[in-house]
Amino acid sequence: MQRYFIQKEYFNKDHVTITGDASKHIRRVMRMKNGDQIICCTEEGTCYVCELEDITDESVKGKLVKEELKNVELPIHVTIAHGLPKGDKFEWVIQKGTELGASQFIPFEAERSIVKWDERKSVRKLDRWNKIALEAAEQSHRQFLPTVSNVHSLTLFLKEFSRYDQVIVAYEEASKVDEKSQLFSVLNKMNVGNTLLFIVGPEGGFSDREIKLMEEHGAIICGLGPRILRSETAPLYGLAAISYHFELMG
Repeated sequence: MQRYFIQKEYFNKDHVTITGDASKHIRRVMRMKNGDQIICCTEEGTCYVCELEDITDESVKGKLVKEELKNVELPIHVTIAHGLPKGDKFEWVIQKGTELGASQFIPFEAERSIVKWDERKSVRKLDRWNKIALEAAEQSHRQFLPTVSNVHSLTLFLKEFSRYDQVIVAYEEASKVDEKSQLFSVLNKMNVGNTLLFIVGPEGGFSDREIKLMEEHGAIICGLGPRILRSETAPLYGLAAISYHFELMG
C-alpha cells in the first residue's frame, strides 16, 4: 500500500487532505481512483489507512479508516552525524540510512572535509537532502520522517552532544588495533527510547585534535570491525549493527 507523509495540519477528525507532490503522485503516477486505499502518516509518526473519496486536479481527500498500530521504528533514536564527504556520498547515506531506521542526519565541517560548505546554496541543498529522506521513508514504510539538519561547524556540533544519552565516534585507528568491545558495550547500556549520536568522519578521517575534543565532550571512541570502511559505509554498518542488537537479538 502506497505511503505518504502529510503535514499534521492537513488531518482533521476523520479525513486527510493531500496536496502538492503527493497529490500529483496519487493522480498522475499511481492513477488511483476513489475507493483505493493508501497510508498517510504525520511527520511525528502517527499513520492511518485512508480510503480515497474525492480526487481533483488540486487535491486528494481521503477518509481515515483505521490507525496503523504495528511499529517498525528502531527501539532507540539514532542520529547519524557525518563529516561532509565529497560528491553525492552524503545523499547515499541519507537514503540508505533512512531505510535502516535513522531518525536524523547532521552534516558537519570536519578538518579533513574536502568539500567546503557554500551557504549560498544551503537552502536548495537542504531541501534536496530532506526530499531524499522523505522518498526513502515512504519507500521503506517508515512511520517517522527523519530530518536533515543544516551543516554544523565543529564548535556548534560539539554543543549538540549533551542532548544525547550516548555518543559514539567511529574511528579507523580503533579498528586498526582491533577494538571491538565499545560499540557492544554502549548498546548494552541503552534502553528503549534512548538517543544515540553516531559520528563518522569524512574521507580523510578525523584529526587527533578532533578526537580529543569529542572525547572531552563525552564521546566514546569505537572500532567497526577489523576492516577499514569508507566514510559512507560506516554509518550503514552502525545502523545495521544497532538493528541486529535491538531487533533481531532482542
